[in-house]
Amino acid sequence: MNLAAYPLTQSVESNWHVVKDLSGNMSVTKKMSCLVVGHDDSEEMHSAFSSTYYTNTLKQAHAFIGSAGKSSAPDVVLIKVPYNKSELSLFAAALKRNKAFKATVVIYCLQQLSNAQRTEVAKTTLVDDIVDVCDANVDFTAKVNFIRKIKENEVNRGGQVKPEVVHKGYSFNSFFSLKRVIDIVAASLLLLVLSPLFLVIALCIMFGSKGPVIYKSKRAGKGYKVFNFYKFRTMEVDADKKIDQLGHLNQYKDDAAGDAKFLKIANDPRITKIGKFLRNTSIDELPQLINVLKGDMSLVGNRPLPLYEAATLTTDTSVERFMAPAGITGLWQIKKRGKENMSSEERISLDVTYARKSSVAFDLWIIAQTPAVMLQKSSV
Repeated sequence: MNLAAYPLTQSVESNWHVVKDLSGNMSVTKKMSCLVVGHDDSEEMHSAFSSTYYTNTLKQAHAFIGSAGKSSAPDVVLIKVPYNKSELSLFAAALKRNKAFKATVVIYCLQQLSNAQRTEVAKTTLVDDIVDVCDANVDFTAKVNFIRKIKENEVNRGGQVKPEVVHKGYSFNSFFSLKRVIDIVAASLLLLVLSPLFLVIALCIMFGSKGPVIYKSKRAGKGYKVFNFYKFRTMEVDADKKIDQLGHLNQYKDDAAGDAKFLKIANDPRITKIGKFLRNTSIDELPQLINVLKGDMSLVGNRPLPLYEAATLTTDTSVERFMAPAGITGLWQIKKRGKENMSSEERISLDVTYARKSSVAFDLWIIAQTPAVMLQKSSV
């Protein structure tokens, strides 16, 4: 495409850059391409991009997108102009028409929006996130890579999206080394001892309903790592396709935002008879010991989230929960599991608290509290 024919400028830099994790360790990551709509003076953010296209208005960006091909489609569009509903709608229509932009991440700069506009923009299907791009505490690269991975997975549904760690989080220091040793030893012993129980449960599931014994789904864990998550199947086949029909029963319904970040349905009609028993006794979680051995999860951590939930937790206030390992049990489970008086804010707060307080002593305390909450009376 002839860039000179469009009202934009372009800067091109190295395709790789060096970043530091929270402990100061260095790593090399591939840069992204970006279309910036409006003035951009953030030097820190510039270093994340291999090439950057600049337009002054959404109308100019609209013209660029209308003729852009797959090779020139940017990884992210950063909007840094005042909110204009009609221009944003036209821009959204242009993006939807051009298949090359299906996985492009759209970020709106926080400073350009009033509180009312933020609420309106957040409800659109175009904007993936609203971010303060000048905040040094926001890992912009990890955030964009994660959202892009979610969108690619939706575009290529049925295909294989290769999981990868896009943000290292904490370094593999002495705490995590010891934690990993404990995980491997404990998971190995438990799998060996519980193998006869696994066989009995598998037979019960097979005779109870049609479908596979093990339920497998994509989940996001530490550092937004996407992996195959294992549980004993407790629901009917294709239960995920009925989520939209049951949204009104979600006990995490967020009255303030209008949208829920988590999904938990009381008396879920999709659960099988044997599945209800497995859930109420937490036996359905046992296959996650395989995830622990693989290194996807730990015995203790924050729950790995389905991708549709994780995609709503990329804001500055919630992203910290992904700094902790994914876990079979955790602070949320011993505090709020099975209780109906829960809110998204409470769960995020507990997840962030664990991420900040992680230690072997804290893990052992959580493990000690876990047996008391494994049996639950409520069907959630």
